Amino acid sequence: MDFLNFLDFKITDIIDIILVAVLLYYIYKLVRGSVAINIFIGIVIIWGFWKLTELLEMEMISSMLGGFMSVGVIALIIVFHQEIRKFLLMIGSTNFANKRNFIRRIRFLRPEGLSTRNDIDAILSSCEIMANSKTGAIIVIKRNNSLDFVKSSGDQMYAEVNQPILSSIFYKNSPLHDGATIIENNFIVATRVILPVSNERNIPLRFGLRHRAAVGITERTDALALVVSEETGTISYIKNGEFVLFKNLDELGNMMKEDLI
Repeated sequence: MDFLNFLDFKITDIIDIILVAVLLYYIYKLVRGSVAINIFIGIVIIWGFWKLTELLEMEMISSMLGGFMSVGVIALIIVFHQEIRKFLLMIGSTNFANKRNFIRRIRFLRPEGLSTRNDIDAILSSCEIMANSKTGAIIVIKRNNSLDFVKSSGDQMYAEVNQPILSSIFYKNSPLHDGATIIENNFIVATRVILPVSNERNIPLRFGLRHRAAVGITERTDALALVVSEETGTISYIKNGEFVLFKNLDELGNMMKEDLI
C-alpha cells in the first residue's frame, strides 16, 4: 500500500530523525523556563499537524498550513531573536571544538560520572549571609556557552566553591568585591569581572546596574546569575535574560539544580 510507504525506513531516515530530535532538544533547553516555551510548543504542534495533513494528502488544509509556516519564519526570527543568538553562540563557542566537549554537550547521552555538580547549597548559603548583611553581589554560573569573553576583563582565580570564600570576595572592604564572580564546574575562576549591561527597557527602575549586568550576560549566553541587592538584601535569580520568581531558598535551590542538570 502506498499509504504505508513511509514505514520503509532507510538509514538516512533514521539519521534525519535523530538530527531533528537533537535540534528540537537543544531548542527546548534554550527556551525552557521562559515565556517562549509556549510559543515553541505551539509551533511544534502546528508543524506536526501540517506534516500529518501532507501525509494524508489533505491538500487544502496542508497548503494553508504550509503558507502559514513559510510566512511565519520572519515572525519567528523576531520572536526568538534572543534564543537564536544563544543557539548560535553555543554552536560557535570557542570551547565547542575542544576534546570531549562535543560529546559532553549532548546531555542526554552523558554518563553519570561525567557530570560536574556545582555546590548550590554553599552558593545559596553565601547569598543568604550577604542578603542579611545587605552586601551587594553578583554570581554567574557557567552552563554550556563559553564565558571567556568576559572572564578576561577580571582577575583570574581557581578556588573551589565554598561559603567562606564567596562571602569574603564580596565583603565590602575586599579589593575583589567590585564586579561579578564567575563559577565554572564548582570552581571560582574569575572575580571583578565586567559584564555586558542589558539595554532592555522593561527592567523595573528599582533594579540597578548589578541586575542589568546579570540580565545582560544571561541574554548573551545560557549562564545563570544570582544577584544580592545592596539596598534591600533581596536575592534575585536570572535566567535567559528574565527574572525567575521563587518562594524561598529551598525552592530556588531545586530550580538551580534542575537548570544545571
